[in-house]
Amino acid sequence: MSRAALRRAARAEWGPLFGTVRLALVRKGFRAIPMTLAAVALTAVFQIVQNQSWGFGPVQEIGSVQARLTWWVALLRTPLSLFVPALDLPVWGALAQVLLVFGIAEICLGRWRTLAISYVATLAGTMYARLAIHIGPDSVFGLPAEAAKVVDTGPSAAVVGLAIFVSWRYRAWFTCGAVVLAMVVEVTVKSNLAGKEHIAAVAAVLALCAVDEVRRRRRAARAEGGVPPCGRGHGQRSGAPARRS
Repeated sequence: MSRAALRRAARAEWGPLFGTVRLALVRKGFRAIPMTLAAVALTAVFQIVQNQSWGFGPVQEIGSVQARLTWWVALLRTPLSLFVPALDLPVWGALAQVLLVFGIAEICLGRWRTLAISYVATLAGTMYARLAIHIGPDSVFGLPAEAAKVVDTGPSAAVVGLAIFVSWRYRAWFTCGAVVLAMVVEVTVKSNLAGKEHIAAVAAVLALCAVDEVRRRRRAARAEGGVPPCGRGHGQRSGAPARRS
């Protein structure tokens, strides 16, 4: 493939997404991603505190999720577990993931939708872990009982979910497919708790994408039919033609 063809393919894949992110950063700078910066700072603080002799216990009490915990305890800890870096992975990886993926998502999707998708993906993994342990290791979908003791923290499931949703929304199909394929390869190479939780996150977010796609198409169909998505404006006279968007 020629260099010009590669440029055209890259522009088609990432052009709209890059344009949205660039415009927001040029106009507002870091003020465009306040939630992301707060998440990075919180992740860094948790990393520092949990590596202190006095801090490991408290961090585990408020942000450590394991499949052996009762449901209500796991649900209470899940919001903060997303920002507690995994002890066996370098913290810079978690910080880079949060800054890059959360930042792009916050600009493209908005603050609250970014958080909602993050927690849907994380909760999907947490719920799947319990189901997989119940199924047992004899099934391809199951996990051994020892997995119930694994500390399950970090932003990885949320990052996977956000990457899929943003690439789907901006029609970056190759990127979306590459993320899904990477998760499948991960669980094929190493069938552990983290890999299977990522697959659960992928499934949950793809379901969200499908719902969002149906909603957007219905809204577009209403707009093309001459009816604004939110109904007739308050100031529009009765009988006047609806403005097409």
